[in-house]
Amino acid sequence: MKNDNKLDPLMEGYLSYLLEVSRKAPRTVVDVRCTLGRLSEAMAKRRPGVVVWKLSLEDYLRWLEQLRSDKASPSCMNKYLSHVRGLLEYAWRSGRSDRNVLDGFRIQDTQERTVPGSLSLDEAQRLVRSCPKATAAERRDRIIVLLLYGCGLRTNELCQVQVEDVDRDRNELFVRQGKGDRQRVVPIPEGVMTELLSYLLDRGGRRGPLLRTEMKHRRLQSKDVCEVISLAAKRAGIEWGATPKTLRHSYATHLMDQGVDLAIISSLMGHRSPAETGVYLHVLQPQPKDAVDRLDRRNGGAKS
Repeated sequence: MKNDNKLDPLMEGYLSYLLEVSRKAPRTVVDVRCTLGRLSEAMAKRRPGVVVWKLSLEDYLRWLEQLRSDKASPSCMNKYLSHVRGLLEYAWRSGRSDRNVLDGFRIQDTQERTVPGSLSLDEAQRLVRSCPKATAAERRDRIIVLLLYGCGLRTNELCQVQVEDVDRDRNELFVRQGKGDRQRVVPIPEGVMTELLSYLLDRGGRRGPLLRTEMKHRRLQSKDVCEVISLAAKRAGIEWGATPKTLRHSYATHLMDQGVDLAIISSLMGHRSPAETGVYLHVLQPQPKDAVDRLDRRNGGAKS
């Protein structure tokens, strides 16, 4: 992996270790490189001449406080901490330091998570019905809506789908470039698969990007997908600003509303863990009370 912005030799050794031994995806290693570069730049001003694996916990706390003042979120800071913690562990195991001062250290995220916007079932149906399929361009735009809502894809994941990623025998879609370079396989609903097969027939069996522009046949970009969803939402009378992310959130919310296990939804969404999917638990809020009410009615009401 070529990079002209060389870091300290130990850091470069750690990045090579991640890539060649730990088999981390190249994009993940680039992300770690960026974090280590920012850290090195910040500490060169604060503690000149001191390598980062010799810094104290107090030094790192001051760095985190600066990140917080720069409006970095707790989740973002925890990502940076994870990157640096790995380097410090590498330095400790290679005998360059006495200990990993960040071992077990984590930022407590006390911010209340925002409930993602999602479509109601009626709005989702209206959105799909608003997509015509008379022309090739219209059928492509309809497939965009169907895959975002029917498979819960992120916008970039959808843009990167290749024709060969569609498994026509198993009705599955291979997501090759998920967030954090995590790949996954997503089942394609039967109705979506039927229209997808018809769309592929339009393509004439050609390989390459599944979604392309009409004129130059280049791969569709995120801004193209956003425009498709914006226009479809207007046609459907959804005026509150539906986006591609709205369809992904709707996918998760509607699955959870149907009682699908959180761990399964987490896997389908490409989340690192079910905890990341917990933001969708808002759809279950009425259910515990409903369950208690049903039990109360079954027992003939509370006895005084």
